[in-house]
Amino acid sequence: MNASGGTAAGVWGRAEQQDYRSRVRGCLLGGAIGDALGAGIEFASLAEIRRRHGEAGVTDYVSAYGRRGRVTDDTQMTLFTVDGLIRAQVRRDTGAWHPPTDIHAAHRRWYATQRDWGPDERKADDGWLAREEWLYAQRAPGRACLSGLADAAMGTLDQPKNPDSKGCGAVMRSAPFGLLVGWEPQLVFQLAIECAVQTHGHPTGYLAAGAFALIVHGLARGEDLEGAVRRAMAHLADQPGHEETTDALQRALDAVRQGPPTPERVESLGEAWVAEEALAIGVYCALVAEDMRHGLLLAVNHGGDSDSTGSVCGNLLGTLHGETALPPAWLAEVEGRATMLELADDFAMEMTQGPALHGPAASAPAWLGRYPRA
Repeated sequence: MNASGGTAAGVWGRAEQQDYRSRVRGCLLGGAIGDALGAGIEFASLAEIRRRHGEAGVTDYVSAYGRRGRVTDDTQMTLFTVDGLIRAQVRRDTGAWHPPTDIHAAHRRWYATQRDWGPDERKADDGWLAREEWLYAQRAPGRACLSGLADAAMGTLDQPKNPDSKGCGAVMRSAPFGLLVGWEPQLVFQLAIECAVQTHGHPTGYLAAGAFALIVHGLARGEDLEGAVRRAMAHLADQPGHEETTDALQRALDAVRQGPPTPERVESLGEAWVAEEALAIGVYCALVAEDMRHGLLLAVNHGGDSDSTGSVCGNLLGTLHGETALPPAWLAEVEGRATMLELADDFAMEMTQGPALHGPAASAPAWLGRYPRA
């Protein structure tokens, strides 16, 4: 069965809705905080980080793209993934149901933010997120993401975009698929990989994205992190070309038992410019985290793609512990917090109460204004 067969969640009690909303908020905001912590040191070696910031490395936000707390393309694309998932649910009322198409359209709206000066040219059916002015900023977007989305043709598993690319650009935007808790795991995985090949066609590039979505899915359903990782690995075992992703996750699990966590141990897992390494580092740091602060600082203080590993770790820890685990001072300063809270709450409301918002016969006009069916 392909990704068009997702199942709807059952009836949600009030406590379940509150827990779910907290996990969705935690996932998006935790990822953004990790992203912002790593943004200012993304291209620095560990020795350079220590020379500039002390032996402990960064212990707080540092200036990036003009101020502290700025996020990168990792967070930008994650938000548009959420937007696309909501739009897919809304558009289902029309009888059209192919979520990869809606995600592709959402990511093309992100691509427009990298090309246009601002939201003035956006059409009404682009929805509210595409009109958020702060998103119109280039924050070192990946080449594969830009080239894969530069035209309207959509990559597929049979004909992927950038078939040799296994950069981490598909992994770092894939956490929202895991928040589809009403879907069966195999459908979450399928949707994530169908959307990953729209920019990253190497098996490791898209399978790592699918594995990340599965791990988040397990956490959002209340599983422990190691169990979620092992279940993702079991699912990977049936996929052609899974070996690099599986081996990287196994190394992350093994590293937990090799001694106290250090930046050098993080670096033993790679530099995270490629998908499997970014996933492994994010998973390892979340596994050994004493708390959100400890895990995120470990995830960014290494020589490599610090913002992406911080983002992955933040998505995981935020989903695992919910929004109340987020360090308040970092939360207060992260760029775009109001937008992320609004989007997270919309996503949680759509997934738990969608039939009360829209349907084939009648819909709330305000909701369709935010998430048009077009």
